[in-house]
Amino acid sequence: MNNTPAPDSASHPPKLLAQLRDRIRLKHYSLRTEQAYVQWVKRYIYFHGKRHPADMGKADVEAFLTWLAVERNVTASTQSQALSALLFLYKEVLELDLPWLSEVTRAKKPARLPTVLTRVEVHRLLKYVDDPLMDLIVRLLYGTGMRLLECVRLRVKDVEFTRNEIVVREGKGGKDRMTMLPASLAERLRAHIRVVKAQHDADLAAGRGEVWLPDALALKYPNAGKTWGWQYVFPAAGFSTDPRSGVLRRHHLDEKRVQRAVRLAAQRAEIAKPVSPHTLRHSFATHLLEGGYDIRTVQELLGHSDVSTTMIYTHVLNRGGRGVLSPLDS
Repeated sequence: MNNTPAPDSASHPPKLLAQLRDRIRLKHYSLRTEQAYVQWVKRYIYFHGKRHPADMGKADVEAFLTWLAVERNVTASTQSQALSALLFLYKEVLELDLPWLSEVTRAKKPARLPTVLTRVEVHRLLKYVDDPLMDLIVRLLYGTGMRLLECVRLRVKDVEFTRNEIVVREGKGGKDRMTMLPASLAERLRAHIRVVKAQHDADLAAGRGEVWLPDALALKYPNAGKTWGWQYVFPAAGFSTDPRSGVLRRHHLDEKRVQRAVRLAAQRAEIAKPVSPHTLRHSFATHLLEGGYDIRTVQELLGHSDVSTTMIYTHVLNRGGRGVLSPLDS
């Protein structure tokens, strides 16, 4: 008979990265944020010879961030993400009250003007998007100002055809907002959603049809994931396994497909500017301002917290203070 006592789970706490993942999920951060934070913490630990973060301090954090900037030549936004991961580790996981955390210098992001397409360039780009589904998505991006992930994560319940409105849920910063549904796309989008409905009905008949829901909603309404309203407007072609729960579901369309379609269309249209799906959001904002719409209205449509963020689009307009006539032309 084996009299060896069972291991006490309290004396064997989860490893640091497991604690980090648990805390991130408890705070309802996205899977992308979880993956990014875990990778940055691992790199930080390996950079310092596998020392435990609790035994390190401000100098060690700054040494790592300096190495990223000088040796790895990362951008300011990448360096800022690494710092955010370390701040989360120290404050939320290790629960260390370290005054130096707020004193760590963040890299200053350089001020850059957004790349904006002219209206003619937008129409040239759209002309060369061959795939009908990609064409619909690209037109929605330009016609609504949505970010790419906001578009592919769009749910059926958030498209309002009667008022030609789209509700963008959980946008950047976790905020909801309203934007317009272009009238010229309404019938195409209706037809597309009818196809998605038929696919969803077939999934249900096969014993599937469940979609991912935010954690709190999934607990409160365990059957809501199979309802029609919660389905993605742009679902993936096949099923995939949720990396957190292990459940097999139909996820939303892979955003890389849209990125490739936009890049290829820009090449075919011979547009010299660097073009990505986000360029269409910049163009949406600029063209609205060119059309005389109030900057506060554009701010709300884009979901910017501060109007100063929206103000950057006035810098690319040939009007107002920036529309000064060159002395060569006077």
